Amino acid sequence: MRFPRPLEPGDTIGVTAPSQGIRPSYLPRLEAAAARLRGQGFEVRIGDHVVGEGVTGTAQQRAAELTAMLVDPDVRAVVPPWGGELAIQVLDHLDWDALAAAEPTWLVGFSDLTTLMVPLTTRLGWGTLHGSNLMDTPYDAPDGLLHWTDVASADGRAVQRSPGRYRSSGWDDYEAHPETSTWTLDSDGSWSLVGAPAGGLDVTGRLIGGCIEVLSPLTGTDYADVPAFAREHADEGLVVYVEAAEDNAFTICRALHGMRMAGWFDHARAILVGRTAAPDAPGLTQREAVLDALGGLGVPIVLDVECGHVPPYLCLVNGALTRVVVRDEHREIHQTW
Repeated sequence: MRFPRPLEPGDTIGVTAPSQGIRPSYLPRLEAAAARLRGQGFEVRIGDHVVGEGVTGTAQQRAAELTAMLVDPDVRAVVPPWGGELAIQVLDHLDWDALAAAEPTWLVGFSDLTTLMVPLTTRLGWGTLHGSNLMDTPYDAPDGLLHWTDVASADGRAVQRSPGRYRSSGWDDYEAHPETSTWTLDSDGSWSLVGAPAGGLDVTGRLIGGCIEVLSPLTGTDYADVPAFAREHADEGLVVYVEAAEDNAFTICRALHGMRMAGWFDHARAILVGRTAAPDAPGLTQREAVLDALGGLGVPIVLDVECGHVPPYLCLVNGALTRVVVRDEHREIHQTW
């Protein structure tokens, strides 16, 4: 594994949209996010394919801009505005040779961005940072969690715990309130544990994972060869995390079965499942979908982790050696990279 060096004041953070850009009406929110970063001493470089309706630029253009930022030694982190739908288009157009020869740069985000983050980790051994997207950057991290800039600036260690609260009402209106910086966490809820020994869970492994809807199409390809990654780290084992964005429980169940059959969980010492607002299906809940696909593996499953599309967001470093503790009142993740 190779991890980017810690962010320092004066470093440049690049903003590009490999999946989906922002409408001009979201520019005030983009500027609020950039201002938060500049206030921490960072320079912010906005790419040419950020503002526009839907997908901005061709796949080749988006891939070229992302590659250029990732290999530029002056750019120490790349943070797209948010996810989207078609990051898969850029995979074949990235300059993988140039990326392999470059020093690692933080790629930060979640959702469709995991289409890019998982290949960087499994193919190149880069640490990548699953956490907030740029448009979420103005929010302060709630008690127990860390802001992505804190993790990217850390000395290779991070400890986080479940805040015990989450937001059940979706996202804020960034067009109406571009400056908003405080999560409204209106519901109580923490992690639950299935299939662990009576004394609780305390395991360690290399971390890998992301969004089910965008990673399941990559199963069996060179872009998400998690079984090979697992064999490379067989002595340490894996901690695999998955989360459903919006598909119903039938679709998620099929996708997880396919990932299981492809060996994604063969070396897992624990599976983390993000809290989701995705819909249930007739006769099958999202929880039941997970247990139907993964419950027979004999691997402890931690449900309702803050690593999905439901705020707030737990920062997870793909490739980091990760200890998961779920015991009594403890709900903690320790990461070392």
